[in-house]
Amino acid sequence: MPPKILIVEDTESLALMYQSYLIPTGVETRIAYNGEQAVVALQEFEPDLVILDVMLPDMNGLDILSSLDPDSAPQVIVLTGHATKEMAIKAIKLGASDFLEKPIEADRFRITVNNALKLKDLKQTVKSYQTTYENGKYYDLIGSSSEMQSVYQIIKSASASKATVFITGESGTGKELCARAVHLASPRANKPFVALNCAAIPKDLIESEIFGHLKGAFTGAIANREGAAGQADGGTLFLDELCEMDINLQSKLLRFIQTGCYQQVGSEKEVKVDVRFVCATNRDPLLEVQEGRFREDLYYRLHVIPIALPPLNQRGKDVIEIADALFKKISKEEGRTYKGMSEGVKNLFLSYAWPGNVRQLENTIRNILVLHDEDYIEASMIPALPNAQGQTHTATAAISTVNSESMATKSLVTPTTESAPVMSEVVTAFSQADIEPLWLVEKRYIEQAIDACDNNIPKAAALLDVSPSTIYRKIKSWEEMQVS
Repeated sequence: MPPKILIVEDTESLALMYQSYLIPTGVETRIAYNGEQAVVALQEFEPDLVILDVMLPDMNGLDILSSLDPDSAPQVIVLTGHATKEMAIKAIKLGASDFLEKPIEADRFRITVNNALKLKDLKQTVKSYQTTYENGKYYDLIGSSSEMQSVYQIIKSASASKATVFITGESGTGKELCARAVHLASPRANKPFVALNCAAIPKDLIESEIFGHLKGAFTGAIANREGAAGQADGGTLFLDELCEMDINLQSKLLRFIQTGCYQQVGSEKEVKVDVRFVCATNRDPLLEVQEGRFREDLYYRLHVIPIALPPLNQRGKDVIEIADALFKKISKEEGRTYKGMSEGVKNLFLSYAWPGNVRQLENTIRNILVLHDEDYIEASMIPALPNAQGQTHTATAAISTVNSESMATKSLVTPTTESAPVMSEVVTAFSQADIEPLWLVEKRYIEQAIDACDNNIPKAAALLDVSPSTIYRKIKSWEEMQVS
């Protein structure tokens, strides 16, 4: 599509002259002879560039310029026969890309227009880059880690192609978000993205879900129904948990992928569509082939551009970026206020293995926001987190166990120069003389935790499951006790 230029000039002879200057450039032009016509043309014509005269019969051209939305406005070149330094500065401040004083030579006019259009292209490129990469974000995928940067690069490189993308990764790693990013980065972005979870559909209905059916094709088919394949025509069809598909249906899917043609259930008529395939599984597809649960020819047909999504515990500080984005998103959904996370929360999120990946992190964050109304997230708000074996795990419990064992060893085993200690010689008696004030025991334990965290009090507080302010208050109280 050629660039569209709106010429706003009340003198007809000048407007037609400017239009003639632009004929050799191949652009599409429209003329508005006053401010009212210009406002209408801005809405209807949607120009890439506006040549704007300042002195119009019904309004000042700078008023039109100031009314434009900076985020979506076209480039503007301001024209005037009565130029002043102040007017030029004002026009530039209002967003004009250039300022020309009448009369204007044809070459100078064309060069200025060409430069303004190049500037618009540059702004669009920068905006697109910011939309997809800013703050470690690529469409709906979040993370600045090198692992995710590699994923982004594969998606970007494959975006213009129709080649099938095969996504693998553990449950909860964001395979559907990755598939959607493949779609949004492609020329099909404005066409349908249809997602189908093969594991969530009963075996006897999945063929109908993919290809559709005619009325009466089977019991319960009370009307014609277009399947996912037809809905995705011109766009992208995402088949999630593909390895769950019945092996008898895989042959029909293979033919559909090879030819682009399929038959609805109950029909003998072939339907041809233009679909890009993206599929995903949380299983090892080659192992499924070896075990006879997945067709080898289908695997090689689909496994053209593989993308392996890393588990969350291999993505480093991505967990903090994702958590922050989720806190912002879910706080809006739940009507909460979110201002940030403490260092203790960040340390806990970084130290936990997240066996359920991003989905588990999202559920944890929703739990925190639903059960706590504070706008700043502290470590004490984090619920107990299960490990991969389903056992409850907290960082606090882990450090408590380690310190308890260490303290027990120190108190029960006393090495001497005469003999090395052995477990059979350990004395476990506890008398009244061993009893200490509770605050002193607490003080010693907290100080050990702080030492173990290299004097990082927020980190120690997170592991002790208290807020840093609690520790600071206790330190202050101990100092006061020593003074008194």
